Amino acid sequence: MTGAQEWQGRVGQNWAAEWERTDRSFAALTPHLLAAIAAEPGKRIIDIGCGAGELSLAVSAAQPDAQITGVDISEELVAAARSRAASHANLSFTVADASSWTADGAAPDLYVSRHGVMFFSDPPAAFAHLSAVAAPGARMVFSCFRPAAENPWAMEIARLLPPGRPTAAVDFPPGPFAFADPDRARRCLQGWRDITFLPLDFAYVAGSGANPVADALSFFSRIGPAAAAIRTLPDQARAGFERGLLELVQSRHVGGQVCFPAAAWLVTATADNL
Repeated sequence: MTGAQEWQGRVGQNWAAEWERTDRSFAALTPHLLAAIAAEPGKRIIDIGCGAGELSLAVSAAQPDAQITGVDISEELVAAARSRAASHANLSFTVADASSWTADGAAPDLYVSRHGVMFFSDPPAAFAHLSAVAAPGARMVFSCFRPAAENPWAMEIARLLPPGRPTAAVDFPPGPFAFADPDRARRCLQGWRDITFLPLDFAYVAGSGANPVADALSFFSRIGPAAAAIRTLPDQARAGFERGLLELVQSRHVGGQVCFPAAAWLVTATADNL
């Protein structure tokens, strides 16, 4: 599980340091999100779990008449986002937990997120709060991963790992695949109606440049399940894992890039707060 504590610590720090490569990994997904956001009427826009600001910046540039606020729990990620946004007068960022944060001014009429909504400790309460503090009938557009089995970048790395220790059962465990099941996601989206799920497939780019294989290995050593394995496995197990990871990355090197198929949902909903 990846929750608030991890994002406020090592995970958030690594994503802030690696924002150029994490942006690249999701670059093929962003245009689909922007098209869906552009179809919505909202102009007071909140980017939930904004990370280093890639989606907020793109929405700000596309909609200069809108006011966008990026919200993230990681101080390091918000600092990275702010450093990129100096020329965007209609964009600001704040360090906060979106599950309890409230806008200082007018209520938001559109929430957006690129894979930033799956890490709440109590998703039903978080989404109920977001609905309650939104403008009547506010809209929401976000992306999230479909099941791990449809995302080879995750499954193929997971197969290289030794069996993990069992974790304590919780009703709604946070993590990248927390909303993979639409039925479960609907149970999380308390306070929202007219919920739709559109499947999107995109290329998850892990490596490019002069040496895409080395670039991908470096990327995976900082981001995702491989990073935790490299950091925590005993020496012998880590060496075996790294050999397997090298072979996997080499097998995905085509046309000057290391790419993996990725599968996402594009989710839309309406606040049930009229």
